[in-house]
Amino acid sequence: MTVTLKDFYADWCGPCKTQDPILEELETEWEDVEFEKVNVDEEQDVANEYQVRSLPTLIVENDDGIVDRFVGVTQADDIEDALQKAGA
Repeated sequence: MTVTLKDFYADWCGPCKTQDPILEELETEWEDVEFEKVNVDEEQDVANEYQVRSLPTLIVENDDGIVDRFVGVTQADDIEDALQKAGA
């Protein structure tokens, strides 16, 4: 089972900069999870596909599809719950 966390962000987004260190720490702890950063200014088609309307948006996916979605700065505990739910 592949678990992916997509981080939708933009360089001009203040809250995204708050989210970054939380994700960086999780990335060191969750080695089996693929962390993908999606710059919405450069990849608008991907942002549209996932219906991203505000930033930051985090989407946790597994082989079955989207497991969880967070809008706004999200704490590590909530993200870890979603990663576990996704099978990581």
